[in-house]
Amino acid sequence: MAAASLNQQLAVPHLRQPTLPSHNKLQRPMTQEQCTHRNNVQSSEKPQVYKVGIYGWRKRCLYLFVLLLMILILINLALTIWILKVMNFTIDGMGNLRITEKGLKLEGPSEFLKPLYAKEIQSKPGRPLFLQSSRNVSVNVVNGNNQLLTQLVTGSSGFQARGKMFEVKSTSGKLLFSADEQEVVVGAERLRVMGAEGAVFSKSVETSHVRAEPFKELRLESPTRSLLMEAPKGIQILAEAGDIQAICRNELRLESKDGEISLDARRIRLMRLPEGKASISSSSSGTRQSVYEVCVCPNGRLFLSQAGTGSTCQISNNVCL
Repeated sequence: MAAASLNQQLAVPHLRQPTLPSHNKLQRPMTQEQCTHRNNVQSSEKPQVYKVGIYGWRKRCLYLFVLLLMILILINLALTIWILKVMNFTIDGMGNLRITEKGLKLEGPSEFLKPLYAKEIQSKPGRPLFLQSSRNVSVNVVNGNNQLLTQLVTGSSGFQARGKMFEVKSTSGKLLFSADEQEVVVGAERLRVMGAEGAVFSKSVETSHVRAEPFKELRLESPTRSLLMEAPKGIQILAEAGDIQAICRNELRLESKDGEISLDARRIRLMRLPEGKASISSSSSGTRQSVYEVCVCPNGRLFLSQAGTGSTCQISNNVCL
């Protein structure tokens, strides 16, 4: 009976609803029967499931964005591979450009859109170096202050060189041509002028020998001014197989200050000399003579006078007036 009454007393709490303590009172510790009853109540209810992630239209947009990104990556990769193939990128360089220990090496024609700065430019052994431009090719040399010292320009208008001095030398190192502000030197053994009008000099010309080509005539001419030839020891005019002609409009003067003038020839002809006329009182009544003598005036003028038994230069000196 005691055991039955104890079971009845223990079964009574299962029929009661557990009361929750108020917030104002202290919470008492739950007994073992209360914890077991609470777990049975929670197990009888349905479990709640919380979904984690992106669902619906957001998920579809994300998949579409990822797909577009993959397509762009594939296109970019394909373009990169195509550029590498077209530009011929390799470990040594790209295209015709190769990187070597001595510098850059270009194989084939190359085009530079900006200025090229290089210490040395040379072609392959046995190959020419060809520079081409649609306008001009300029080679400049500057100092540390970026001031122009020497310039070489080749363009459609011509060839221009700018500098303090210009020299042209042969392969053996002999000077062929040199020009600066003071003088121009021609170091070749012979200077040939092939123009039809010859060479024109606005100032004086100093030379030791002027000679024409074989079987060609030498002509010294001054169309509007006088022609003057001077030498400290003399001037020699020689034509071994031709004639010498000196033509002028006003005066032809041969002057020797300390020496003499020699005309050495088998025949000396003085053409178109004026003829002096004797006065009527001194003229003879005989037939007119055809023999003349050459007379010289005090001013150096030459004239002809009819020869007589004596000199008639004083009689026919009206030319000297």
